Amino acid sequence: METIKFTQCPCVGVTLDKMIQPAILAVLAEGPLHGYKLARRISEIPDFVTEPPDVSGIYRFLKTLESRGLVVSDWDTSGTGHAKKLYKITPDGKKCLKNWRQTLKNYRKTIESLLKTIEKAIP
Repeated sequence: METIKFTQCPCVGVTLDKMIQPAILAVLAEGPLHGYKLARRISEIPDFVTEPPDVSGIYRFLKTLESRGLVVSDWDTSGTGHAKKLYKITPDGKKCLKNWRQTLKNYRKTIESLLKTIEKAIP
């Protein structure tokens, strides 16, 4: 009999990285940030993830969001050291975030119903 390996199974939450888009937009709605500080701020969201977000993954997501017009970036040369990209949410990004708000509310209802069904099936 084969043992089931759960390390990459969606049942342990590995597909929750899809929630990174609304997390990025929500944090940027608070104000512009550099990518590293953005990653750190996302990791501070209570109960969001069990591990800190992958910084390189966040940069990839930022590039995608920028290509879709949801965020913009500009080089920040005001500090000492190397220039850093500063990311900012756009008006379209705010519209997208509003859509995410409703989508997540709908997901919450679905999840609550699904949990009740699971709890009945395996108390």
